[in-house]
Amino acid sequence: MDDLWKSSEKRCWKREDDPFQPVTQDETVAVGGVVTLTCSVKENDNSSLQWSNTAQQTLYFGEKRALRDNRIQLVKSTATELIITIADVQLSDDGEYTCSIFTMPVRTARATVTVLGVPGKPVITGFEDAVQEGGKVTLTCTSSGSKPPAKLHWYRDQEEIQGRPDVVESNPDEPTYTVTSELTLTVTRSDNNALIACAVDHPSIANGDKRTEQPLSILFSPSVLIHPESDLPREGEKFFLQCVGNGNP
Repeated sequence: MDDLWKSSEKRCWKREDDPFQPVTQDETVAVGGVVTLTCSVKENDNSSLQWSNTAQQTLYFGEKRALRDNRIQLVKSTATELIITIADVQLSDDGEYTCSIFTMPVRTARATVTVLGVPGKPVITGFEDAVQEGGKVTLTCTSSGSKPPAKLHWYRDQEEIQGRPDVVESNPDEPTYTVTSELTLTVTRSDNNALIACAVDHPSIANGDKRTEQPLSILFSPSVLIHPESDLPREGEKFFLQCVGNGNP
């Protein structure tokens, strides 16, 4: 009966109940940013904490630097906590980092660093010359360098309008994407001087979106209106009429 009770007790024991088990957390950072890696234990038996990178190279062993990379700096090293930072983060820094404590047995915890590729400012192509009223305009918006793929949104002045679904392509030699979207408009004279904008939506862009604007120029035949100064002129007075024409050109 005692052996059965001990076996049941062992099955109910949880890893997080181990005071020597390291605790870490996943982090997300944009390219060029700074990521902080924190590892802590509840108790320590004079063993050192160690951070290792995705290639299992030791970064810091306690307060001792192990890898000659000046981007990596020590923030704090105590018996129960090891905090480091990595500055100017690159896409190659993406992956799993390991915190170890060299007890018997060795205990480890992993933290996944997700590096976001920052999308470039969108480029709009497809509009070069003025378009005749009633004609069609097809604009193409492209943004490169995002990870995960960015999302593109079209606007006419401040109102969002729908383009075709985004087309996503992998970039060669790096884990980023180029995203393209098309917008086709049948234009009227009211579209003359309208601003068509393409905006990039991505978690790496903290302060608003990146956008590019393209003004439209629409050719349309003139319309003419006559405006009298007064609807009820009096006999003998001067009567003024204003002729207003509106067209492009």
